[in-house]
Amino acid sequence: MRRVKIFSGTSHPGLTEAICERLGTTLGKCDLKKFSNGETSVDIGCSIRDQDVFIVQSGSAKANDSIMELLILISACKGGSANKITAVMPYFPYSKQSKKKSHRGAITARMLANLLTVAGVDHVITVDLHASQMQGFFTKPVDNLYAEPLLARWIRHTVPNWRDSVVVSKNPGGTKRVTQLADVLKLNFALITTDRRRKEDADQIPGNEKMITLVGEVRRKTVLIVDDMIDRAGSWISAAEHVKLRGGAKKVICIATHGVFGGNCLKEMEDCSCIDQIVVTNSFPIPEDKRKGVKKLVTIDLSQLLSEAIRRNHHGKFIPHYLVE
Repeated sequence: MRRVKIFSGTSHPGLTEAICERLGTTLGKCDLKKFSNGETSVDIGCSIRDQDVFIVQSGSAKANDSIMELLILISACKGGSANKITAVMPYFPYSKQSKKKSHRGAITARMLANLLTVAGVDHVITVDLHASQMQGFFTKPVDNLYAEPLLARWIRHTVPNWRDSVVVSKNPGGTKRVTQLADVLKLNFALITTDRRRKEDADQIPGNEKMITLVGEVRRKTVLIVDDMIDRAGSWISAAEHVKLRGGAKKVICIATHGVFGGNCLKEMEDCSCIDQIVVTNSFPIPEDKRKGVKKLVTIDLSQLLSEAIRRNHHGKFIPHYLVE
C-alpha cells in the first residue's frame, strides 16, 4: 500500500510482522530503547510526512510499559507530520476497569482513552472490547472488531460433530457474546451461574467458585465454554468440572479471544482433566516459558482480520457489519 507506514511496539512484534506480510509492505524503521533509569526512548527512522501511520501495540504482561511506549510513539508520529495516526490495539489494556467497582475507584479504561487522544491518536482499532460501551470513552473513531467469525470457522473445521455442540456462558455477563456465537453456528446455548465466595469466608480458597445452577442440557454433548478473555483459571475450571462431572458432557473446549493467562492460569487449565482444549487468538502475547509443555493450547491468528481492517481504513472503505460493532 502506498503512503502507509506500519510501526510495531515491543509488546507483540510477531503479530505486526504477520500483518505487514499480508499487506505486502515492510515494517517501518523505529528505534525503541530504555535509558538506564527506565525511561522509554523512541526514534522514528524514516519519513512519515503526510503518511497514514498504523502503530500496532497490544497489551502485554508489562502493561504500563506497553502503554507508555504507545503514547510516545503516537506523539513522535504527530511531531513528524503524519497525516493520520491509528493505534492498532488487539487487546486493549485495563479493559476490565471500565466502570467503578468501589465508591472511590477509578475508571481506568476511560483515563487511557483520554491519554491516547491527548497524545494525538486519530483512530483506534481493537478486538473484542471487554465492554462494548467503552467505545464511548473516546472522542475519536473506534473500530471494535469481532473475532467471532474466526472462532466460528475454527469450530466448523476442527470440532468433530460440531453441530451437536452446546455453547455455554460461564457467567450471566457473557450471555450476549455466547448467544451471538450460538446464532452464527445455529447451536443451542446454556448458562452457568456462580456464587463467588466472599473474602470474609474463613475457608476461602483463592480463585475458587461454587457452581449453583446450570441452565440448559449438555449431557453427551461437546461443550464450548466461551468468554472474551482467559485471565484466571478458577471460573473456567469450575465451569468445566460442573458441565462434565455433573452435566455429563463428553468434551469441554474453553474458547476466548484474549489469552491473558495471569499467574499460573495456563498450567492450571492444562492440568485440569475436565478441560480438553484451550482456544485463544494471538491478540495477547503468550511467553514461551508459559507455552512450554502445554499441549491443549490452540492459537488462532488475527493477522488476517487486522490487516483487512487496516487496508479498508486506509482506502476509506467500509468494514463489514459482521466484523465490527
